[in-house]
Amino acid sequence: MSKINGISNTQPIDYNAKNNTINKMGSESFASYLEESINLDEIFERASIKYNVPVNLLKAIGKAESDFRPNAVSKSGAQGVMQLMPGTAAELGVTDAFDPEQNIMGGAKHFSYLMKLYEGDVKLALAAYNAGTGNVKKYGGIPPFEETQNYVVKVMKYMEQDFTAGTVKAGEGSQKAAGGKDLYPTAARASGSIPVGAIPNWHTPPAFPSGKLSTDNLSDMLDILFSYRDYMRFVDIFLKHRE
Repeated sequence: MSKINGISNTQPIDYNAKNNTINKMGSESFASYLEESINLDEIFERASIKYNVPVNLLKAIGKAESDFRPNAVSKSGAQGVMQLMPGTAAELGVTDAFDPEQNIMGGAKHFSYLMKLYEGDVKLALAAYNAGTGNVKKYGGIPPFEETQNYVVKVMKYMEQDFTAGTVKAGEGSQKAAGGKDLYPTAARASGSIPVGAIPNWHTPPAFPSGKLSTDNLSDMLDILFSYRDYMRFVDIFLKHRE
């Protein structure tokens, strides 16, 4: 090509080739992201420091709630590692409950609030995390629900164990399928009406070999759950909040 304005040897640009290269790079970058590992233990450590909740307690909750599965969804619609309900997640500022970082931070923030509400009483905070503050108030302590009572005992037992939360793939916590389709539409998640067929088949290992407390453990369970001293402490807290 002739020299024009001091520029010579110009070559035609193949825009299709450039677009293909960019698309390829984008696909490779996204694929690489999906293969990256997220260390859940590090997230729990950061959450512990930020919200002043013992890390072994936060891990025990995550273990009992979902066995550290980012995509876990309960039949009631609770989501993620710390099993946050959509409404609670929204109040906590969690925009993607299947993102391990957001979910664990949100769960830690919520539990920190419960610990402050019950003046550091771990058992009451755990009961409220599982059954709600309304039921704790209604029954003057840990509600007489088998699920809640077993939950409190399970978490307390898990606190005594030394285990790691492990790692997950970065894409494992995504709420979208590979094609970009939202697995749990916003309306369904907000209403708690996630179809049963969409619920992953996950199982949380019991804190006890049999899955339940034996008769030999009954006295230990009662001691762990709620003593008379605990009850009087709750009454004191309740009266303070009424003033």
